[in-house]
Amino acid sequence: MSLTFPLGLAILVGLLLTLVTKKIQLPNVTAYILIGVLIGPHLLNILNHETLASLGIIPEVALGFIAFSIGDEFELKTLKSIGKPALIITLFEALGAVLIVDTVTLLLGFPPAECLILGALAASTAPAATLMIVRQYKADGPLTRMLLPVVAADDAIGLITYSISISIAIGMMNHQAFSLVNTILFPIVKIIASLVLGIVLGLILSFIHRYFQIVMNRMSLCISFILIACALAKSFGLSDLLVCMALGSSYVNTRKDAQKVLSSINDWTYPLFILFFVLSGAELNLSALPKVGILGILYISLRFGGKWLGSYVGANISKQPSVVKNYIGFALMPQAGVAIGLATLVIKDMPGELGMEIQTIILSATLIYELIGPLSAKFALTQANEIHA
Repeated sequence: MSLTFPLGLAILVGLLLTLVTKKIQLPNVTAYILIGVLIGPHLLNILNHETLASLGIIPEVALGFIAFSIGDEFELKTLKSIGKPALIITLFEALGAVLIVDTVTLLLGFPPAECLILGALAASTAPAATLMIVRQYKADGPLTRMLLPVVAADDAIGLITYSISISIAIGMMNHQAFSLVNTILFPIVKIIASLVLGIVLGLILSFIHRYFQIVMNRMSLCISFILIACALAKSFGLSDLLVCMALGSSYVNTRKDAQKVLSSINDWTYPLFILFFVLSGAELNLSALPKVGILGILYISLRFGGKWLGSYVGANISKQPSVVKNYIGFALMPQAGVAIGLATLVIKDMPGELGMEIQTIILSATLIYELIGPLSAKFALTQANEIHA
C-alpha cells in the first residue's frame, strides 16, 4: 500500500482523538502520541517497522522546523529582557538534572559508565511538545517567555554533556587515559560550528528575502533553507537542531518583517507536527516498561527532581517572579527527540548489553515523559494564569 495512506490516516485519527482528549482537558500532543502508540508496530501494526523506516525523514524535518520556530525566541529585543536570567536558569536546570542523576546513581552503586551516560541524557527536554502546548493554548506571560528560550538552549547543553560523558565512559571501560581534546574541546567546536553554519545560512536567507515581496514566496524560501540546513548539518556531522535554531534566530534579527513569514510557516507546519508526534508515539514500545527496573525508575524521578530544583535555584538567583520560580520546573518535564537520538547513538558508541540497557531506560522514560509531560506543562501554564485559549 502507498505511504500516503498511513500518512493520511495518522493525521486523521490523531485529529479525531483530540475531540475526545479535549473533553477531558488533555493537551493535543498527548492525543497524537497515544494514537501513535495504538497504530504503531507494537499494537495494531498499521504503521509497521518498515513504514516507520520509510517515513524517517518526517521527524528529522519536523525537528528542523521546530528548532527554526524556537529560534524566533532569540530575537535581540527578547534576549535583552530575559537573556541573562534565561541563561542562568538553563544552566542550573540542565546541569542540575545531570548532577543529581549522576550523584545518586553512583552513590547507590550502579556501574559508573552507565550513570555518567544517563546523567548526560537527563539534560535535554522536548521543545516540540512545549511549543505545541504553548500554541494550542495561546499561552503568554513571564513563564512562557522564559520557558521557550530555556527548552531551546538546554538541548545544546545536553549535546555537550553527552559528548563529554560518553568519552569518559568509553575511556573508563577501555581503561584509556583522559583526552582533553576528544572529551571537551571537540564537542564545543562541533556546537560552535553548528551555530556558525546556522547564522551564515540565516544571513543568506535574509539577503535573498528582499527580492520576494509576496508572503507565500518568502515562506517557501524559508522552507527551502530549513531543508537545506538539515541536509548540511547531517552531511557535516553537526547538530541539525542547533543549525536550524541559529538559522531562525539570524533571520528574525536581520529582517524586521520576518514575523509575518514565521506566522505563515507555523500555520503550514501544523500537520507536519501532528505526524511528528504520531510517529514518535509509534516508535514507543510499551513492552519495554517492565524492563526498566530500579535504575529506570530512579532516572525518571531524579531527572524531574533535578530539573525542578535547578530551575527553582536559577530563577531565585536571577530574581524571577514567583510564577517562573514555582512552575518552570513542571514545564520542563517533557523529553523526546534529542534524548531518543542520543540514546540511539549510545548503541553505536557503546555496543553491547550496557548500551541496550541505557536505550531501554531512555525509551521507557520517554514514553512516560511524553504522556505526562504535556499534562505537567499545561499544569504549569495554568497555575501561572498564562493560558488564553
